[in-house]
Amino acid sequence: MYHRGMRAYVLKRVLSLVPTLIGVTILVFLMVRLIPGTVVDQMIGAEARVDESTRASMRAFFGLDQPLHVQYWSWLSGLLRGDLGQSWRSGLPVSKMIFDRLAVTAELGLAALAVSLLVGIPLGVLSAVRENTRLDHVARIVSLFSLSIPIFWQAAMLILASSLWFNWVPPVEYAPPTRDPLGNLKQMVLPAIVLGTVVAAQVMRMTRSSLLEVLRHDYVRTARAKGLAERLIVSRHAFKNALVPIITVIGVQVGYLLGGAVVTEEVFTLPGVGRLVLNAVYERDYPLVQGTILFIAALFMLSNLVVDLLYAYLDPRIRYE
Repeated sequence: MYHRGMRAYVLKRVLSLVPTLIGVTILVFLMVRLIPGTVVDQMIGAEARVDESTRASMRAFFGLDQPLHVQYWSWLSGLLRGDLGQSWRSGLPVSKMIFDRLAVTAELGLAALAVSLLVGIPLGVLSAVRENTRLDHVARIVSLFSLSIPIFWQAAMLILASSLWFNWVPPVEYAPPTRDPLGNLKQMVLPAIVLGTVVAAQVMRMTRSSLLEVLRHDYVRTARAKGLAERLIVSRHAFKNALVPIITVIGVQVGYLLGGAVVTEEVFTLPGVGRLVLNAVYERDYPLVQGTILFIAALFMLSNLVVDLLYAYLDPRIRYE
């Protein structure tokens, strides 16, 4: 019965992604066209003198002379065939351009996620176990401070501090981990810290609040009355029951990692998907912007689905119907 309900829930969630993705396509299609200027204006330039017939022929070449609903249906019909379109600037398939850059963004995201978990969870546990102590107050203030700092400012200050204090800056040219592991580590350490610290602050705060709630339950007080060590109570009993809201925050923060990668990759000159979509916006490359943002949105929704499925493993009380 449980497995049947689980399969039904998974099917329901997967089907619910379809209207969400359609809504994302509409929003992306319309919002990218709200940006002033088109690819024709970018190619011609502000000071160039081009007659209207040439401008009109260029708009017709890119399909910009057609009504919006016709342009949207042309893009959507391609998506239904699994085709994200072709870049107006390079002429390459959008899917190929995304997957060529995906390894860099995936490496940055995983490194930032590792930083956030290695920093956020231990600090959250210590803050909860030592509630209202100096350590607790310092950890909460630091997490609030980290949440208040914009990514671009933190990245700039970290680069400045490393150059002034250690006379070192991260390399500009990207080094793949398979070719130069040490060079890749040098280039990824600062971006991972910048992107991971904000997520770590969220994870720390949620870990603290969730664990504090669990530690006040009756079964924890019973374990303490039996003389069980506090370390064993936290590690074997309380922490696992506190994981469900923590996993929820981590799943939501995956979207933040994908969005924050846009700024982080630009500051640290990493050739990832975030920098790709930013350059596409600059160049008004509509197919590339639409395809990349849709791909990022699909990854975010997929991560939320995975988080939901993890609930059943972490908390047997949850049943899907």
